[in-house]
Amino acid sequence: MATVRDIYALMNEKAPFSMQESWDNSGLLVGHWDGEVRRVLLALDLTPEVILEAERLGCELILSHHPVIFGGLKQATDGDYTGKRVLMLAERHIAALCCHTCLDSAPGGVNDVLAALCGLKGEIRLLEQSGTHPKLGAYGIGRVGSLSAPLPMEEYLTFLKQTLGPNGLRFHDAGKPVYRVAVGGGSCGSMMGEALAAGCDTFVTADLKHDHFLEAMDAGLNLIDAGHFCTERPVMEQVKAWLTERFPGLEVLDACTNTEPISYR
Repeated sequence: MATVRDIYALMNEKAPFSMQESWDNSGLLVGHWDGEVRRVLLALDLTPEVILEAERLGCELILSHHPVIFGGLKQATDGDYTGKRVLMLAERHIAALCCHTCLDSAPGGVNDVLAALCGLKGEIRLLEQSGTHPKLGAYGIGRVGSLSAPLPMEEYLTFLKQTLGPNGLRFHDAGKPVYRVAVGGGSCGSMMGEALAAGCDTFVTADLKHDHFLEAMDAGLNLIDAGHFCTERPVMEQVKAWLTERFPGLEVLDACTNTEPISYR
């Protein structure tokens, strides 16, 4: 029988919590370390709907990417979004293990999964190195690689719609083929300079601002906003593989209620 502590130890091995960014809040945020876990629910976002789904399914643990507590928590009441969720978890005896920027940076994590889905082949390197781990080596946010052959922008957008499944894509077409590509799961618009410095003609990320598109236009960079949810959610298949390999008796479920929150007309 796995415990919360056992699952934490596995995630700390695969995506060490020491690798999280200084502003982050990854780790066991709610629950008992030695609580037994028979079923775990995987979700990108730990929403009230996900908590109720975990309760219905009899899950003792939710493993999410985004932290349920982000920043200071001075009280836990039902009067705000964070407090409401913390109360819901505690009242239902459901633990919350959150693996955020450590999973972004880890080998095999968010950005390696995204790079593969975006068609990057051959040697894939870090877009930006954050540090070096004694066992895992260099780590950091974002990846850079190349497609097997150049693609027209329109064909590449169609490819991303198929592999990532977004409700829509926001993009700037710089009028050049897509070949050398940088990817950054989630909000990585601030890394556009690194993508240009790496010789990329295309950058795939999410949560881009108006100014990012103006900068891309000036720099002649193909820029694609594929959505925060769709660039990060695919990593949960890798997390499921890690869990089922280490704990064969553990039932690992995907949260059906955690879906893309943005719609397009």
